[in-house]
Amino acid sequence: MWQELKSPFLILAPMEGVTDLVFRQVIARAGRPDIFFTEFTNVSSYASEKGRTNALERLKIGPNENPIVAQIWGQNPEHFAETARALENLGFDGLDINMGCPDKHVNKAGGGAAMIKTPELTVECINRAKANTNLPVSVKTRLGFTYLEEYQNWLPTLLNQNLAALTVHLRTRKEMSKVPAHFELIPEIIKLRDEIAPDTKLIINGDIKNKAEAEKLKAKYSGVDGFMIGRGVFENPYCFTDHQPTPEELKNLFLYHLDLFNKESRMPFETLKHFYKVYFKGQPGSAEFRSKLMSAKSTAELKSMVQ
Repeated sequence: MWQELKSPFLILAPMEGVTDLVFRQVIARAGRPDIFFTEFTNVSSYASEKGRTNALERLKIGPNENPIVAQIWGQNPEHFAETARALENLGFDGLDINMGCPDKHVNKAGGGAAMIKTPELTVECINRAKANTNLPVSVKTRLGFTYLEEYQNWLPTLLNQNLAALTVHLRTRKEMSKVPAHFELIPEIIKLRDEIAPDTKLIINGDIKNKAEAEKLKAKYSGVDGFMIGRGVFENPYCFTDHQPTPEELKNLFLYHLDLFNKESRMPFETLKHFYKVYFKGQPGSAEFRSKLMSAKSTAELKSMVQ
């Protein structure tokens, strides 16, 4: 899959509570990226009878979503092996191990960005996943856990694992999203990739809002293969295209979102409130209208207000 993509390719970043089956289909209607990533699935949940039902809900694939990559996290090598064996049969085109999530609960469990602090365990988890699947294995990570300089040892550790692709979020875990992404480090990251693992696709993440910005970065840093967009979808759900939607198009996309939510979502109604700003903004009275939407108690009530 990764080798067939034309550069620069674009990816919808995995975001917990956001990039579920429903929202991915919404983005697909607006203008799909080259690759979808799922939200996070804990390998230990999949490996347990109690947690597997929830894990499988997170791993549902909608129509026309391929190519799609399963984003998994954890810190138990055997659980990575078991989950990796299952993903190919579930219809995925790749699996990606999350080593960048800054969530304190995930990190306390040893997963996400906390894996930066346990490189030997990290390598074991990657190798166990690779040994138990035919799918290409990739990693999404940050520059370091606490200090920026950590990337000098951390990224080579990952690149030496013969990954299909490596996504680098250009911040440390400590920085969260409170500082600008460190674009100044891209040339050095490209150099590391070229020296250690020239066949590994290099993807950059952080502060990239739309297709136009990705193309500008590609022109400046030709060695980057792909770009991952996360929060940009909140500014424009059509961000993977050159299209600037009209208020009417955004309204209709929201109504489509509501219909899918009724049919497919595993999430409680309250989670819809996170998306109002995606569809209603920048127009006279938008803030007041979003405030009104907050009072709704059902999708039927939302549809009535919007229509």
